[in-house]
Amino acid sequence: MPYRHAGHQGTLGAVGSDVVVVEFDVTGPVVEWRGPAPHHFLEVTGEPADLVHDVARRVTYGWGMVPVRVRVGATTSTTALWPRDGGYVVPLKLALRRAEGIDLGDVVTAHVEVQG
Repeated sequence: MPYRHAGHQGTLGAVGSDVVVVEFDVTGPVVEWRGPAPHHFLEVTGEPADLVHDVARRVTYGWGMVPVRVRVGATTSTTALWPRDGGYVVPLKLALRRAEGIDLGDVVTAHVEVQG
């Protein structure tokens, strides 16, 4: 069923392998989180985070991870949104960052597809 949510458009679908449950674009600076290994992320807050939260229970696995496909420019990768501070962060894998020439602090737009 199609949805429009305060300026965001996408498609809601049935949950199942490789089915897109929600999709949206997110734009922001690439931020770093240092754990045992540094990771680079885009933050997903506000209305896109609300959309993910609405379907997360149906698609989440372990520790609240939400499976997604992410496209930046011409490069696509699969990963999982991580819950953080009431929203989510989307990891930008090294291969994706290298292919698109993305550095820490760059402002990028990612197309995110939550998969069920």
